[in-house]
Amino acid sequence: MKTHIENILKDMENDDLQAYLLTEFTNIEYISNYKPTSFAFCFIKDDPVIYASGMDMELANRDSSIEVKEFVSFKNIIDDFKKEGIRNLAIEPTLPFNHYEKLKDDFEITSKTYINKQRMIKTPEEIYNISKATEIAQKSFLQLDILNNENTEKEIAFDLVRFMIENGAFRESFDTIVTSGANSSLPHAVPSGNKLSDPILIDWGCIYNGYCSDNTRTMVYTEKQYEIFDIVREAHDKAIKAIKPGLKCCEVDKIARDIISDYGYGDRFIHSTGHSLGLDIHETPGFSVRDDTVIEKGMVITVEPGVYLENEFGVRLEDTVCVSGGAEVIGDLPLVID
Repeated sequence: MKTHIENILKDMENDDLQAYLLTEFTNIEYISNYKPTSFAFCFIKDDPVIYASGMDMELANRDSSIEVKEFVSFKNIIDDFKKEGIRNLAIEPTLPFNHYEKLKDDFEITSKTYINKQRMIKTPEEIYNISKATEIAQKSFLQLDILNNENTEKEIAFDLVRFMIENGAFRESFDTIVTSGANSSLPHAVPSGNKLSDPILIDWGCIYNGYCSDNTRTMVYTEKQYEIFDIVREAHDKAIKAIKPGLKCCEVDKIARDIISDYGYGDRFIHSTGHSLGLDIHETPGFSVRDDTVIEKGMVITVEPGVYLENEFGVRLEDTVCVSGGAEVIGDLPLVID
């Protein structure tokens, strides 16, 4: 975490900025190991400090690797900074406007994404935590008796979350998707009270040590479903094979999208090819048409092409990869589930 702060301070020095305000909970956790439960204001500067709410002081003092003060008022913060001679301040683009208004008259303010840039590259410890979360999630998935029961989508989703927690997860990393039949054409379908039909699409993940995992598998049964599955699998496999440092994220998206388009289903691939994950389930960069970020060693990104046939069914296959010389798939769950 000391290295994270040092790297951000170098970016700030290059832009002649004296302090950087963070309010996003996972950004504060990334810098300090303390994840707020209420509100907190973390200022990265030569001597970083977190102003935490009174109800969080015990937690912050226990977990934070940097100095913690109790938040009294914005006036108190402003007075502290004026004593230090701080005249300018970088903020996250997501800072609430009412907070910005309290600071704008006293500091020259600019919006920066230093923290997002820093979080793109995962440390070995972060990669371990993501790998462990993936291991737990995949083990839990294999405990499901999906093909030989009469349970509903909701019941399967409940069982999967329960297994993940029993196997060591803190909680699910997003609302678990279990969907089947025609509803599988909805990329973010909500599990229903219906019995499973075909195909069955499950998108799930969990959190271990604060870090997320994400996988999707689709179980298909009919000739048409197998046809779409094979197309999506080809896009999935060839996109992963192409990933390497120096390539642009949009180029990976194009590889997957071109394959699906060549089979005539380009307009049925209705989302990006993948997203980074870490402390948050969706981070930057992502494999999308608009993201020209250059891929670097240490990035952890999902690959999840899909084809969605409205009112019929959908197929999505998703794995998470870590970039080294190429792309290493995290986990060992097969794409075909028997």
